[in-house]
Amino acid sequence: MDPIHSHEIEPARRMVTTRLHRRVYTLIVGLALWLIASVWLFAGSGETDYLLVIVSGFIFVAVALTLILSRVGTGDESAKHGAKEQRYQDWARSDFDTWQSRLTGSEAAIQILMPIAAVAFGMTLFGIAVHIAEHHA
Repeated sequence: MDPIHSHEIEPARRMVTTRLHRRVYTLIVGLALWLIASVWLFAGSGETDYLLVIVSGFIFVAVALTLILSRVGTGDESAKHGAKEQRYQDWARSDFDTWQSRLTGSEAAIQILMPIAAVAFGMTLFGIAVHIAEHHA
């Protein structure tokens, strides 16, 4: 049968990965920095500043551990041999394999970034609300 006139269409085979794209890690770091900056909107007395240093340290350690663990124990042979990095658009369209199921890369990125983005944006709004309340009091 002529392949051009064939009505059977083979489903597109997408690449499967278990590794996050470098851009996702960059966004995690950026949102963590935003969170640290928004936490400092609550700075005031000396005791508050001391606690904010501790909170900032916890955020820094959490992000640092995530980045360190992302570099340890890769089973990906292409990463070991210095293969060219995949474009983000291609990674976002590929399948991301989790323990429970497979998601598209873009769905995985959204689910990973959503918690830290919500906290960073929410903390910014709380900080702005505190400053507005202080000026109207």
